Amino acid sequence: MRTARGLSLVELLVGLAIGLLISTAGASLLVTQFREHRSAMIEMRLMQDLRTAADIVARDLRRAGHWGDAAAALPAAGASAPITNPYAALAPSDAASNAVSFSYSRDTAENHVLDSNEQFGFRLRNGAIELQLGAGNWQALTDAGTLTVTAFDITPTVQTVSLLEHCRLPCPAGSACEPRLQRRSLSVAIRARAVADASVERSLRSEVRVRNDALVGACPV
Repeated sequence: MRTARGLSLVELLVGLAIGLLISTAGASLLVTQFREHRSAMIEMRLMQDLRTAADIVARDLRRAGHWGDAAAALPAAGASAPITNPYAALAPSDAASNAVSFSYSRDTAENHVLDSNEQFGFRLRNGAIELQLGAGNWQALTDAGTLTVTAFDITPTVQTVSLLEHCRLPCPAGSACEPRLQRRSLSVAIRARAVADASVERSLRSEVRVRNDALVGACPV
């Protein structure tokens, strides 16, 4: 009798079954890795967009109140009163808000007037943070097609320092003439979720110290 060679039908079926199991496991692993990679890319892009928006907000807020000729605040000889900083206003000043408005000088030669192109701000509108570049000119800062901003909170903090000891004369009894320096800080909190995957949601918080302190009150004369 000749010796039989080759695979039997049973062996062939077993081999096919084992190969199918291995292929299924490999495909499942590949799909899992693809999903994890996609999720990581979405999360990374979301965090990058949040950091970019937070950096722009912080950069502009630090410039709030900048005055090109602050020496004009000093009383000049023969002048009835010194000029006050026309860019000092900053809102919110005492409560949290989802919008902030401020101004700073952009004059080549300071004119001591708040012009329309020197008004700035940020606000949350329709799931996006908008940037104000001049009076009434609002532009989108974040891309609504990439992320949806669910929270944009601005919380002000003011530290007041008395300057009365630098005055030549004391305040009259019962008056509130004390000059004060206001050191202003803003806490910026942003929370957003990815449009491509609503389950990916991240938040970012930063503390912004306004470089230009506000002067309130005046020394008695």
